[in-house]
Amino acid sequence: MRLASRFSLLASFASLTFAPALFAQSALTVITQYGPVRGKESGDGKVRLFLGIPYAAPPVGPLRWKPPQPPAPWKEVKDATALGHRCMQMGLFKGIVYLDSGMNEDCLTLNIWEPPVSAGQKLPVMVWIHGGGFQDGASSDASMDGSSLARHGVIVVSMNYRLGILGFLATQELVAESPQHAAGNYGMLDQSFAIHWVKDNIAAFGGDPANITIFGESAGAFAVSMHMASPLTRDIPAHAIGESGGALGKSSVPVPELAASIAEDEKLLKKHVKVEGLAALRAMPAEELYKKTAPSAFSVPLFMPNVDGYFLTEPVATTFAAGKQSKIPLLAGWNKDELAIATVMNPIKTTLQSFNGMAFQKYKFHAGDFLKVYRATNDAEAAQAATDLAGDEFVAFGTWSWLEAQATAPVAQVFRYRFDLGIPDGPKHPAAFGAFHADDVAYVFGTLDTRADYQWRPEDYKLSELMQTYWTNFAKTGNPNADGLPNWPTYNAGAKWLVMHLDAVSAAAPDTYRDRYLFLQKYWK
Repeated sequence: MRLASRFSLLASFASLTFAPALFAQSALTVITQYGPVRGKESGDGKVRLFLGIPYAAPPVGPLRWKPPQPPAPWKEVKDATALGHRCMQMGLFKGIVYLDSGMNEDCLTLNIWEPPVSAGQKLPVMVWIHGGGFQDGASSDASMDGSSLARHGVIVVSMNYRLGILGFLATQELVAESPQHAAGNYGMLDQSFAIHWVKDNIAAFGGDPANITIFGESAGAFAVSMHMASPLTRDIPAHAIGESGGALGKSSVPVPELAASIAEDEKLLKKHVKVEGLAALRAMPAEELYKKTAPSAFSVPLFMPNVDGYFLTEPVATTFAAGKQSKIPLLAGWNKDELAIATVMNPIKTTLQSFNGMAFQKYKFHAGDFLKVYRATNDAEAAQAATDLAGDEFVAFGTWSWLEAQATAPVAQVFRYRFDLGIPDGPKHPAAFGAFHADDVAYVFGTLDTRADYQWRPEDYKLSELMQTYWTNFAKTGNPNADGLPNWPTYNAGAKWLVMHLDAVSAAAPDTYRDRYLFLQKYWK
C-alpha cells in the first residue's frame, strides 16, 4: 500500500475514535488523528508550542529499516511540552547545542510553533527539514527554534528523521522484503510521512493544509528538491524554500541508483560491521552500528538517499526535465563563502599554477575556459577561485541547477538569493570564513542569540528580521515582497537573472557569475 494511502486510512479510523466531543479542545489541548496533545505557551504568551509529538511508530526491532508506520493511537491527553529524542547519529558536527534529552532510536517526533489563532482562521504552514548531511542533526538544534518565525503570522513545524545507517542502508535483503522492491530511503520516507501528518492534522492547530511551504538547509534543501520530485509528496506543498542545496546536479549528495547504493553498502557491511543477515543487523545495538560505520572507518559517509523506485522513481533532474515536479513557487540560494579555503585546501597553498593544474588533474576542465570563468589571474585570485569552486561542487551548482529547472516551469515564480553578510569574528568560526555554510540558519529563524560566542552587530539583527519577513511572506503568498522591503525581483531570463543579495544593505542585482555555472553545466551535465 502506498504511504499516502495507508496514512489516509489511519486518519479515517482515528477521526472516528477521537471525536471532539470526548475532549474539551482548547488553545493548549488539540486533538490529532491519533489522540489529544497538550502544549504550552512561550514565556511572553505570544507563541504556543507543541513539542515531541509522535508522527510515526518507533522504528525499532522489526521496524528497523522499514517504512514509517502509524503510531499506536492514544486516548489520554499526551504531554507535548518537551522535545523528543534526536535520532541516532555519529556526532560529526561539533558545537551544536541540542535541547533534547539525548539520542534514541525512538525518535520520529515533530514540533509545532504557532501564534494565537482565532476561531476559523487558517494560517500558512512552514515545514522545516534540518540539515546535517543525512548523517547528523535534529529539530532540537537551538538555532532552529520556530518561535520567532511564528510571531510573523505562520505555523512552523519541524521533524526528526532517521539518519546515517538506520536511515539510508540499502541491501538486497531489504529490497527482497519490501513490497515496493525498494530500500535505503527510510529517512526520506520519514520526512514524507511527517509532511502527510501535517496535511492531515494541521487544521486542528489553526493551519491551512492547502498552504504548506516545505523549507530546509543543506541536506534539508536537498530533501526539499527531492520531495518536489517524489510521487509520494510532490502534490502537497504550495511553496518551497531551499537554502544551500539541491539534488539536480553534481554536489555533495549524488543520489545514486539503488543498485549502486546496494553495492557500496553491502561492501561496507562486509568489511566493517561483519554481521550477516537482516535478523542479526536488527538485533545489533544501534550504538554499535554507528561506531562500526563512523567516518574513521572509510573516507566519506556512504549512507545517502538513492533512486529507489518508490520514493524516487527516477533521478530528480529527470523528473524536473519532464515537467513532472511540483510546479510551485521556489525561493532558493546559497551563501557567498560556502566552504572557506582553510577548510578545503589546508595545508596546501593555492597558487595560480596549482589551481590551473586542478583543471586537468581533478576536473578535466579545459584550462583556458576554467581560468576565465573563475577569473583567476594571480595567486590571490586563485585562492579565492579555489574556495568558489569547492563551494560550487559542494552545494552551489546543485542549487543553481534546481533554480534553473524550476524557472522554466510554466506556472512557477522563482526567487534567487545569495547570503553575503559575513559572520562576526568568533573563537570557533573566524570572520575570515566569510558567509560560511549554514550561517544563514540562525538569521532565518531569528535565533542569533543562541550562538553566544559572537558579538552580534546591528546589521546582523536587521538582516535576520528582513529574512524572516521575506521567508514568511513567501510562505503566505508565494512572493517574498511587501511594502517597505527592498524589492526582490523574480529570477528568469526576462528579468535578466536578478539575484537578491542579502547583506547589511540588501539589494537585487544581475547575476555576474552565470557564465561560471553554464560552464560547470557543460562539464558536469
